[in-house]
Amino acid sequence: MELTAERLAAALDALGEIEPAFTAARARIGDPPPRIRARGYRTLLQAIVSQQVSVKAAAAILARVEDATGGCGDPANVARTSDGDLRAAGLSWGKISYVKSLAEEVLSGRLDFAHLPGEDEEAIAALTRVKGIGRWSAEVYLLFAEGRPDVWPAGDLAVRQEIGRILGLDDANPTEKHIRALAEAWRPHRGAAAIFAWHHRHIVPL
Repeated sequence: MELTAERLAAALDALGEIEPAFTAARARIGDPPPRIRARGYRTLLQAIVSQQVSVKAAAAILARVEDATGGCGDPANVARTSDGDLRAAGLSWGKISYVKSLAEEVLSGRLDFAHLPGEDEEAIAALTRVKGIGRWSAEVYLLFAEGRPDVWPAGDLAVRQEIGRILGLDDANPTEKHIRALAEAWRPHRGAAAIFAWHHRHIVPL
């Protein structure tokens, strides 16, 4: 299932019933565009490649990795490509170990994107067993590639700051614990709240 524009709007409608500050913010800036990614191995591989580099640099590196492996959408191609060739394509030594770990998890069947646990925390645990995949990357994958409506990346600084601004909190940098506690009332629509927070950050001047 995907978090389409229609599903996002419905979730934001429900959030507005719970917390009117969302309705007021929507009136100011409008609804966020949907963020939909392909489900499966390549999207998580791309997340690893994109860590700590610009969007432009990540695209260039991914293109070189595609050439070096003969098609990085197939984990078998990545697994058999030498570390030297992956390094020449632009991956750091750390990321080489990460993409190899991801390929091995998929090829062994330990990570099956078609059958991730239905419970969000269990799915996050399954994804974070891959070397180089932290909680944030797992949450973003589940939110954008699987459209899970209640994934809540409260560890994301932008989400915390923008939720604070939307709600008019006195603290400009609310803690993850504070934001998690506030958002309990928003279940099962916390994913839409996160997407709206990112939208708010890009539309409203800092």
